[in-house]
Amino acid sequence: MPSASDASTSARFDPATATIAVVTYNRSGLLTRLLESITAMDPKPGHLVIVDNASTDDTTEVVESFRDRIGTEIVYRRLDTNTGGSGGFSEGMRIAYELGSTWIWLMDDDVEVMPDGLARMGAWAPRFKSIQGRRYDYDGSEFYWQYRIAEPLAIPIPFAPAGFDESGYKEMNSGCFEGMFIHRDIVAQIGLPDPRFFIYWDDQMYGWLASRKTTAVIVDEFVLRRTREIKQWDMGIRHMNASSNAYRYYIMRNRGHMKQYYRALGVYNPVLFGLGTALTFVKEVIRLLFVERTVRGTSNLFRGIRDGRRIARDTTWHPMPSLTVSAPTDH
Repeated sequence: MPSASDASTSARFDPATATIAVVTYNRSGLLTRLLESITAMDPKPGHLVIVDNASTDDTTEVVESFRDRIGTEIVYRRLDTNTGGSGGFSEGMRIAYELGSTWIWLMDDDVEVMPDGLARMGAWAPRFKSIQGRRYDYDGSEFYWQYRIAEPLAIPIPFAPAGFDESGYKEMNSGCFEGMFIHRDIVAQIGLPDPRFFIYWDDQMYGWLASRKTTAVIVDEFVLRRTREIKQWDMGIRHMNASSNAYRYYIMRNRGHMKQYYRALGVYNPVLFGLGTALTFVKEVIRLLFVERTVRGTSNLFRGIRDGRRIARDTTWHPMPSLTVSAPTDH
């Protein structure tokens, strides 16, 4: 199993070629904690890209206050409108790619980076091109992420094994923008994250697309810590987080975009994909009843289903284009 020290001795990974890309929106307090953690990193990335989704708080002032002391070059992009996490990460990936970054490390503003986080991720860079590290939850416990999806259903497998063997990694076919570490060669092939999702399913889809081009892995390295407490329902082995009306809408609407991607790639099975959509609906109703203790909000699920059907019927829809005419597939 690689250790963090391997990164410093490996000629194949240079921390200066990595860029951290952060998306933020009206959470300057959380962003401050993240920027403080980046200040303490050793080694540091070559660039830090911050995409501000048109925040109305003091985000700009916070970013500027770190520029001279964070220890890496800050590229700050404030958008004119809120494009959601999907649009923010698409823009952040675009900027990082155009900076010439070899590695792009995506993260939300509600995490902190472990001081040796980049070294730990870089230790795996010689072997893989789509890597997900592990995270601590806000209380310091180990956060479980659903790293595999049932591909025909296009939904996460909630009980995929959490343990690691001596190899220190497990293959995955999903992705999470809270810590995705991806090589520019894969970005060139699959294109930028799709901003049309706005929120939800965008990172799962992007990670799935990456796994079709390369061996994608989650590694047994704790590199991030979540800093925002979220209301949860403790199910014993797993937890179910609280949601919002916006999430409920987009989780159903964006099944339309997912269906279009599946059709475009020739893997769409209407019965199994439809079952995945039905299971998603049931899960969201359970979330309402047992996590948020209400039945209000189901109308957003139905609106999402309606608009998702419109997207699925759109004959002008196309996947995000690749950034290169041809690129070798890495397995």
